[in-house]
Amino acid sequence: MKPSAEGLVPFKVPSVDEPCSTFYKVFGDLSCGVPPVVGLHGGPGSGHLSLMAFTELWFRFGLPVILYDQIGCGQSTLLVEKAGDKELWREELFVAELENLLAFFKLDQSGYYLLGSSWGGMLGSAFASRRPPGLLKLVLASGVASCKLGTEAAWQRRNELPAEMRKVWDEGDASNDYSSEAYKQVLTTFIQRYVCRADHLPDGFLDYMQQFLENSHVYKTMVGRSLWIGGGSLSDWTVIPRLHQINVPTLVYNGEYDTSTDSTQTPFFNLIPTVHWKTIANTSHASSLEKPDEVLGLVGNFLLPKSAGEDGANGY
Repeated sequence: MKPSAEGLVPFKVPSVDEPCSTFYKVFGDLSCGVPPVVGLHGGPGSGHLSLMAFTELWFRFGLPVILYDQIGCGQSTLLVEKAGDKELWREELFVAELENLLAFFKLDQSGYYLLGSSWGGMLGSAFASRRPPGLLKLVLASGVASCKLGTEAAWQRRNELPAEMRKVWDEGDASNDYSSEAYKQVLTTFIQRYVCRADHLPDGFLDYMQQFLENSHVYKTMVGRSLWIGGGSLSDWTVIPRLHQINVPTLVYNGEYDTSTDSTQTPFFNLIPTVHWKTIANTSHASSLEKPDEVLGLVGNFLLPKSAGEDGANGY
């Protein structure tokens, strides 16, 4: 789907002298009178291409969609020279960028919906806990409530692999050498089970993965060597003490075979005052690519009210 508009939003990054900008795309008509959905991609550093499935919300529900590349990836300013700067690459930077984007479109005045996937769900929950002006509803797609829970869940899934595969993975971790064909096969198996179970990868998926791999400095700085080893600036991150402050209706969903297991979703469900949680059967971390019709229906029906005064199309 081609965007109806795209461009760059100037963004002043603290401690960076060079002019920076955030790349965005708009799908649909922002003047149609329906609040837009602002998408927060995962990674950190995966880029807006990972959320392209949600552009169908415009065709199916009349919901305009705004996607953007977070600073450090895609067509936004990359700041590769800031790789490893754990003081820069933290939640606060991405909150400031989101605030800047919303102000550019004046959505803090007119209203919007926020959809965050994976790391985007972490960012979205933290942002919503600040009770920002204009936020109407929140969707958290396969996020985690804390990195501690996320790491535990990643290990749970890894330990579900056969013993011989776990041995290959352990050897790679011990040597910090992941170049063997045996390791690549193990990683492929893990991805096919817990990251994207689709029989046929959607158009653009490989482009998104290639872009992510070519510019992984944000991921490596924030996450560390891997989900299992950690060591990045997000290592002690948690939104759990702030979840009770979210004051908008919230939809939480994950996949049955997700790396974001149910244990990572439970704090969202228990602590956000108005919340609905759905686990998508027979999907993993990329449920919007595996069952797009079901996920788009779930999200669209949640966001659009049946009539004035109701929380959502399914009564959420």
